[in-house]
Amino acid sequence: MKYLTRVAIAVDQLVATVVFGTMPDETISAMAHRRHWKRTERCINFLFRDPNHCAAAYVSEMSGTQNAAEYR
Repeated sequence: MKYLTRVAIAVDQLVATVVFGTMPDETISAMAHRRHWKRTERCINFLFRDPNHCAAAYVSEMSGTQNAAEYR
């Protein structure tokens, strides 16, 4: 994963934790799916041009596949 991608994900997780009170490792995408925020989820999916982005982020969080191989 590229450096700027990792930084963007870290900022996403920080904002999700500070603003929305999520778990520290959870992204806004995964949170929107978990909390059933359908409008937010549709908007995020549209931005990423992937109709399943938020659902995939949630599944990734639940299974731990977003973690580096050293932590799996």
